[in-house]
Amino acid sequence: MSKRDYYDVLGVSKSNSADEIKKAYRKLALKYHPDRNKGDKASEAKFKEASEAYHVLSDKGRKANYDQFGHAAFEGASGRGGGFSNFDFSNIFSDIFGGGGDPFDDLFEGFGGSRGRRKRSSDFRGSDLRYDLSISLEDAYNGKKQEINFSSSDKCETCNGSGAEPGSKPISCSTCGGQGQVRSSQGFFTIQQTCPECTGSGEQISDPCKGCRGIGKKQTKKKIFTNIPKGVDDGTRIRLSGKGEAGIKGGGNGDLYIFVSIKQHSIFKRSEENLFFEFPISLADAALGATVEVPTIDGGKAKVKIPAGTQNGKQFRLKEKGMPMMRNRNYGDLYIQAITEVPISLTKEQKKLLEQFKKLEDTKTNPIIKEFFEKAKKFWRT
Repeated sequence: MSKRDYYDVLGVSKSNSADEIKKAYRKLALKYHPDRNKGDKASEAKFKEASEAYHVLSDKGRKANYDQFGHAAFEGASGRGGGFSNFDFSNIFSDIFGGGGDPFDDLFEGFGGSRGRRKRSSDFRGSDLRYDLSISLEDAYNGKKQEINFSSSDKCETCNGSGAEPGSKPISCSTCGGQGQVRSSQGFFTIQQTCPECTGSGEQISDPCKGCRGIGKKQTKKKIFTNIPKGVDDGTRIRLSGKGEAGIKGGGNGDLYIFVSIKQHSIFKRSEENLFFEFPISLADAALGATVEVPTIDGGKAKVKIPAGTQNGKQFRLKEKGMPMMRNRNYGDLYIQAITEVPISLTKEQKKLLEQFKKLEDTKTNPIIKEFFEKAKKFWRT
């Protein structure tokens, strides 16, 4: 039997927000949960169907895949073509009604059991930081050692991040009894929330550290150096592990993410590993041909032969004169587009010479013009 559309299962549409999808699932979960419908196989099936739909639509990545490919996006993920044939519905319910990081963590405890837990040290990990770095195209070509200045928190050296005065120890939280969660009854179910006193750690500091006032960390100004690799592109993200905010109560540091943007260049334009620019040439050089020198991103020059009769917009390619590639030692190419400049503010002598040249012109020297007017004559006749 074919599966129902996940949006139909939850009674929502693609335009509904994450909160609206969450509310729709919560309503169905409360209605069809097996603890409220003992022995009712139909209710159990509807509960599992709703949980499967929510599992997909509550995650941005899975939702995007489902919106594009439908159920086929998950076929073969587990089981024989069913995608969710081995899906553990108890896990999502435990997360939602217990404390697994789902939006329901602070709302429900569950039907008939305590699923709460104290926060682990990993839950007190420091926050990640973002640093926006703007560099020149030359720096992206050559790579560079970059100095980064920012403010962040460090673990308090006095208490080693515990928040307690040296020699003292945290005590069990009197509000939650060391569980990290507090509960209150609301009708037929129990609401479970993170303890407001100990923020889920299950411990209280009776003698706060004087160095950090019990916080466990201090704000400091930092200066570090990092290597910007050759070939870095606009929008590249560089991660510096453990260089973010300090954690508390045994939690590790967060990470520092450097977001790179490339400044606009006065000559070159970039497209991935290739570079482009427009090179102006005179009317005489375009007609007679010439050898010209053009700039390259490495600060050097390259010679380009302009053939006689070069038309405006003609493109020339210089191999491996573009940007370095980050994942290998290859280079992109440099593309030069010839732009023929028509002379202005002519002298009397220049005008005289051009008038003489015009008298000597014939259709053979201007094949494009000849072809156009032959087409135009046919058009005018019709």
